[in-house]
Amino acid sequence: MRTEPTARHRRSLPVLIGASLAAATLTLGAGAIANAGPAPDRVEVLNAPGLVGWATENGGTTGGAGGPTVTVTDEAGLADAVQQDGPAIVQVSGTISLSGMVRVGSDKTITGGGTITGNGFTLRESHNVIIQGLYFDDWDDDAINVETESTNVWIDHNTFGVGYDGAVDVKRGSDFVTISWNHVRGHNKTMLLGHSDDNGSQDIGHLRVSYHHNWFDGTEQRNPRVRFGNPVHVFNNYYASVDGYGVASTEDAGVLVEGNFFEDTDDPFHLGEGSSGPGTLVARDNHFVNSGDGEQGGSVASIPYAYTLDPAADVKSIVTSGAGAANL
Repeated sequence: MRTEPTARHRRSLPVLIGASLAAATLTLGAGAIANAGPAPDRVEVLNAPGLVGWATENGGTTGGAGGPTVTVTDEAGLADAVQQDGPAIVQVSGTISLSGMVRVGSDKTITGGGTITGNGFTLRESHNVIIQGLYFDDWDDDAINVETESTNVWIDHNTFGVGYDGAVDVKRGSDFVTISWNHVRGHNKTMLLGHSDDNGSQDIGHLRVSYHHNWFDGTEQRNPRVRFGNPVHVFNNYYASVDGYGVASTEDAGVLVEGNFFEDTDDPFHLGEGSSGPGTLVARDNHFVNSGDGEQGGSVASIPYAYTLDPAADVKSIVTSGAGAANL
């Protein structure tokens, strides 16, 4: 049962666009689009309420603010809605099973509390996208794949079950991404940042991502695994019974691991991974319960944006009561 969000979590609600959305609501099924009338006036804001981290930079992130609200109930309707030109707020209703990855265009907010199964979303050269308040399960590829110089993406308050590959992967020169308040349960390859050791020419100077207030719940690895990005900011996350490792900094990446709560996690963070050479990692103000000390070394570029760090010892209670789609 969804409850009214607390004051702490109300800050992460989807962006409000000022005018009423009732006259601009569509319902899409089997690819049909109803006539919704004119969209409300666009409100000029730099960022959606509650957004913190790298997605606030580079002009900010508002998703589909100012566009019509569209309700989708099947794969064809979802694909049509997220590929249309111009801003739109796409509400996912019920469970939608995808036969393949659905490509998401720019200036979109995808939300609504629905469930995506079978496959997921690909952002390719997409800009200004919010994916918020959804459930993902049993995906055959990635649940969310951000690639090919996509920028200003906010992935927030989603719940991920178990699928084949990444829950949220960011790669191929993408930049200015915030991944926050997500709950990942029992999945293996959780969050990859940078897909290949050979892609430095595209990735160096990019792949700047903030990971905060996520709940890594019995996951295995890549929480995240980082190549090239610097600085990557991993703060106020809760790691519970992570079997493989928490954070890996590789291939000259620079990762700040700050204010996290590690519980029953033998390897909270380290340098290098597999055949990938080490990056740098600075760890500070973390809290450990029945966990290893982690490996760090080198320096990391400074964080350019403002943020408030919760005390690490409080992160478990904060994140477990606030992360995931049900807590939006």
